[in-house]
Formats: sequence, C-alpha cells, structure tokens
Amino acid sequence: MPEGLRVGYFPGCTLKTDARDFESSALAVAGALGIEVAELGRWNCCGTVYSLDAVNLMPRLASVHNLIRAEEEGFSEIMTLCSMCYNTLKRTNNLFTSKNNGLAAINDFLCLKPGYSGRVKIYHFLEFLREKIKPEQVKDLVVRPLDSLAVAPYYGCLLLRPKEMAIDDPEKPEILTPFLSALGAKVIDFPLNNECCGAYQTAMHPEAVARRACRIISSAQSEGADMIAVSCPLCHYNLSALQGMVRSTHPGLKAMPIVYFTEIMAQAMELDYKTEVEAIPRDAEPGREAVK
Repeated sequence: MPEGLRVGYFPGCTLKTDARDFESSALAVAGALGIEVAELGRWNCCGTVYSLDAVNLMPRLASVHNLIRAEEEGFSEIMTLCSMCYNTLKRTNNLFTSKNNGLAAINDFLCLKPGYSGRVKIYHFLEFLREKIKPEQVKDLVVRPLDSLAVAPYYGCLLLRPKEMAIDDPEKPEILTPFLSALGAKVIDFPLNNECCGAYQTAMHPEAVARRACRIISSAQSEGADMIAVSCPLCHYNLSALQGMVRSTHPGLKAMPIVYFTEIMAQAMELDYKTEVEAIPRDAEPGREAVK
C-alpha cells in the first residue's frame, strides 16, 4: 500500500446530491488503498458544460475559481469523480498552457497577480487509480470476489472526447478492465461502450435519450453482461432512471443494473460505505434476473 498518497478532491454538485453513492463508495475505496482524499475547502459548480465560445471567456470563470482555490490550498493535483466536472475543469485548465492563451485576460479580469499558474493537474478518479495504484493492490483487498459476474464497463464520451482530454483510447477504452478483473469479474467488452448516453439532453428530450439508453443496454446484454459499470453520474441517471421509459416501449428488454465502478470495488472489498440502495444484491449471480 502506498504511503503519503494525497490528492485534492473537487466533488462537484451532483456528488453531494444524486450521486452520493458514488462519492461514498469512492472515498471508501480510496481509503482502503491508502489514498488520502482532501476535499477543497471552498469550491463552486464547475460550470457544468464547457463553452465552445472562443471569444467569450466568462463561462469559464466558474472552473477558474476552483483551480485558483486548489492552487491556493497547495494542491498540485486534484481529482474528480464526475466525468462532466473532469472534462470542464481539464479543458479550462488547458487554456492556460495553450498557444492561444486567453487566460491572461481572465487573470486580468479577476485582478489576479500573478494569477493562476495553470500547473494544477486534473484527474478523473479512474485515471488516478491507473497512474497511482496497481491492480494487484486492489486484488489484495478483495474479500468477496465477484466470481466471474459479467460486468460491462461503459465509458460514455466525456472521459474520452475530445482526444486531448481522453484518459484512454477513445475508440477502444479499457482502463477499467484490469481493476474489474482484479475483483474477479468477467469483463464484457461491447461495441457501444464509448457512445454518448445523451448527456444533458435528458432535460429537454428524454425520449431521444431513452432511445440511446435502449441501444446501449441492448448492446451490453447481447454480449452477455449482467450489469453495466459507469463512471459518470449523468450516464448513471440516463441508463438507470430512464429504463422505465425504455422498457415501456421495448417490453422485450430485460432490466439492467447500472452501478458505479466504485460500488463494485467497495462491495468486493466489503467496505462499509453509506448508500441508499444496495447496488449489487448479496445473492448476485451471473445470469440472474436484473434488478428493477
């Protein structure tokens, strides 16, 4: 177990509300692996969606404030759990080091001298585990092996696109595979594991997002998956909360459990973490009927 492994933590809004299971299980796993996760003393919403407007820099101020606070608190590395927070913070941070540096204007606007340095590194927790933790360390902590439970990793798009933000190969991601294998799971690769779930279109066009969810779940089931493991609260919502809508129009589709990858890790390690819903039933077996 590594010693002195400490990282700043930017939770973001959803991890304190709808995705508490994700946060609690991730913190439990991090603690077991000897990672000290230090939440920023002050933080605000990341801004949610990264603005593509190259002229108007104001939509980036929310992320910039968080990066400034991380640096002020002495963190050279911060970690997020939400894929959207990761994408927004990292793309904003990269503006400070790009050739078309518009952040001098932001530092001037905020009256910052010398201003934010741009040297804080942004990780998603999954990326942090890959770079700091060996799968063998995870395996050593497994108390209840998953016994070849068929788990399909689903990555969505915000961890993989655009390419310069990607934590893995955008066309063939497999960053979760060694960790799920270390838990004893049978890892299911499926063609739509990097398709967008519909993201925030769920607010305005839930029917369209439900159709995408149907395609993704059907793809995983056709490859023999018992459940889908996600690493993003919005992916979790679109694939799980919309299943009722999906199944009302596709009655032949079996219900599919959608779990955060940290929940699987925590349960395999038998870690005590707060959760409102048991993500993996104790009697889970490959091929069982999926949970509602």
